[in-house]
Amino acid sequence: MRIKIKILILLIFVSAFSFSCLAQNNVVEDKIETKKKKKKKKKKSKKVKLPKIDLSHWKVTLPVVNEKGKPFEIDPPEIKDFAKMEVAKPYMYIDSTKGAIVFHALPTNSKTKNTKYTRSELREQMVPGENNVNWKFADGAYMKGKLAMAEVTKDSDGKYHRVIIMQIHGRLTNEQRDLIGEDDNNAPPILKIYWDKGKIRIKSKVLKNLSATPEEMLHEDAWDNDDGFNFEQEVGFKKFTLEVKISDGKMVIILNKTEYKVYESIHIKKWGIFENYFKAGNYFQTRDEGAYAKVRYYELEVSH
Repeated sequence: MRIKIKILILLIFVSAFSFSCLAQNNVVEDKIETKKKKKKKKKKSKKVKLPKIDLSHWKVTLPVVNEKGKPFEIDPPEIKDFAKMEVAKPYMYIDSTKGAIVFHALPTNSKTKNTKYTRSELREQMVPGENNVNWKFADGAYMKGKLAMAEVTKDSDGKYHRVIIMQIHGRLTNEQRDLIGEDDNNAPPILKIYWDKGKIRIKSKVLKNLSATPEEMLHEDAWDNDDGFNFEQEVGFKKFTLEVKISDGKMVIILNKTEYKVYESIHIKKWGIFENYFKAGNYFQTRDEGAYAKVRYYELEVSH
């Protein structure tokens, strides 16, 4: 009888031990499964990145024509939904693996009045939807962008096509326009920043006649291109940062916080007669057949 009792106790102990091990195994397996699921979720969340760009004060011009045969534009607030617009998808879209807005341009019939080139480019609007409110150098202005050249074709000589990636464009007020008898408000760009064969090149304007009257200075042909300036470092297809700082009679362009170009001449002081606005994106500088460029913008900010 005692032997039977001992055997029974032993069986109960073994069963309890087996059940305990099984329960522990189940707990361990559950923890492993939970960790795997968390890892999968983390991996998935890492793949989705969004650009740090507020489009509430920008409109975009696309390399496609509207029903009137003019370049298609999207103003705020509609531009905030550009990712859902079929007309924009080929030319302005989000790359969620890079966390950037891609601006894609190629030669099309979508040309603005004063150029033969096409663009997928943002235009600053200080008042959303309004082109008539702009700034002067005396007001001060600042633009910063983090960007990269994603893709660009080469010409027949094997050299990369050029792309304007940032601008400061001049603008006539309505009164100035009427004063000189122009039919639009266009004025020259005081600043063009190029991606040029993997480097950053700047072009500005100089006044041909420093004795010109204020009215004479309003004419586009009163201004000429300067010789340009090249930054030393090569950005290639890597991310880089550009800053443009504007104050009364002064313009500073900064590349990657290491190289500076300062414009503080009589020409910049004379430019103070114009209103201005920032531009950023992809203004493609060729009409070669089959050519195209794609520019990624990760960050873009403007302040006044």
